[in-house]
Amino acid sequence: MPDQVTKTTSTSWFSRVGSAFAGVLVGIVLIFACVWGLAWNEGNAVKVARGLTEGAGAVVEAPASPIDPSNDQKLVHVVGDIAVTAPLEDNEFGVTATGVRLSRTAEMYQWQEESKSESRTKLGGGEETVTTYTYSKVWSAEAIDSSKFNTPAGHENPVSPLESADIFATDATLGAYQLEENVLGQVGGAEALNLTDQSEAIAAAIGEAPEHEVSGSTIFMGESARTPVIGDLRVSYEVTPAAEISVVARQNGDNFLDYRARNGSEFLLVANGDTPAGDMFQSAQDENNLIAWIVRAIGMVLLMVGFGLILAPFGVLADVLPLAGTIVRMGTGLIGFVLGLIVGTVTIALAWLAFRPITTIIILAIGGAIAFGVYRLGRGRAKKKLAEEAAA
Repeated sequence: MPDQVTKTTSTSWFSRVGSAFAGVLVGIVLIFACVWGLAWNEGNAVKVARGLTEGAGAVVEAPASPIDPSNDQKLVHVVGDIAVTAPLEDNEFGVTATGVRLSRTAEMYQWQEESKSESRTKLGGGEETVTTYTYSKVWSAEAIDSSKFNTPAGHENPVSPLESADIFATDATLGAYQLEENVLGQVGGAEALNLTDQSEAIAAAIGEAPEHEVSGSTIFMGESARTPVIGDLRVSYEVTPAAEISVVARQNGDNFLDYRARNGSEFLLVANGDTPAGDMFQSAQDENNLIAWIVRAIGMVLLMVGFGLILAPFGVLADVLPLAGTIVRMGTGLIGFVLGLIVGTVTIALAWLAFRPITTIIILAIGGAIAFGVYRLGRGRAKKKLAEEAAA
C-alpha cells in the first residue's frame, strides 16, 4: 500500500483575489525577463554560428607529432590516438582502471515526495484544494531535502557521505600534445567498469566501514542489496578508454586551448575517431541550433505563463459563479496563449532582423499563422461551450 498523506485546504474568494493581483506583478517581471532572454538567445545563437563559420574557414590541418611551431596560436585540426601510461585510481574505494577518465556515480537510497492536487471552485468564489502527497524510496545521486516535505516525520533523509566524481588522466597525450580536462572531458565512449576482480582492493580501502557487496560495476554499502534501507549507498563506475580522437582547438605550445573568434565566441571541439573538421563544425552548428530552439520553446511557454498571471484576476473575480469563472478562464487562457506567441515571435524576429531578414519573415509568418489558427479554434470551442450551457 502506498505511503500517502492527503491534505485539504480552503481559500476564501478575497484571498484568491489578493493572490491573483499579486501574481500580476510576477507576470510583468516574467514577461520582461523572457523578452530579454529571447533577445539574448537570438543574438548569442548568431554570435556562435558566425564564430563557428569563421573557424571553419580558418582551421588548418596539423600532425599529432611532431608539433609544428608555425601553427602556434592558430586553429588546428589534429587526429590521433590517445596514449596513457599511469592507471586511474579512486582512493575512496581503491578502484583502478586504464583510460582517460574514471567516473564515479554515488547514489543514496532516499525518500522522495510527489504531490498531486485537485481544486474545486465553490459558489461564492472560494476554492477547496485536495492535495495527495505520495512518499516512495528511490536511488538518487542528488540529495533530496526531506525537511521541505509536507510530512517530514517518518521520511527523514540522512546526509550522504559521498559524492559523484570524475578522475582524469594526468599523463594523457595525443602524439606530442599534452591533453588536459578541457579535451578529455569531451571524449566519448564511456563503458561500465567491471569491479569483480577488484573485490579485495575495495574491501581493503573500505576497511571497517559498513557491510558491502560488489556486483558487476557497482558497490553496494548496506546490509542487503536486495532489501536496501534509507541511507544505504550504491556506487558505480564507468571508464572512458583511450581511443582515436579528433580535436579542433587553438594550438598553444604543446597543448590545446579554446579558440576565440573575432566576435568573441569561443569553442574547442572534440570528436571520437578520425572525423573531418568540416563534420565537426557542422555538428557544432547543429548543436547550437538545437539549444537555440530549446530556449525559444521555454521562453514562449514562460511568456504565456506571464500573460496568464496578468489575466488571472478576471477568472478569479468571475468565480463568484463557478461556471462564469470557467468560461472566463477559457477566454483568458486563449488570450494569454496568443499574446505569448505573438510577443515571443516578434521578439525573435526583431532580434534576427539585422542578421537574417529572410528567416525573420518566415518566423513571423509561421507564428502569425499558428496564433490565428489557435484563436479561431478557441473561439469556436468557447461558442460551443456557451451554447451547451444555455441549452442545459
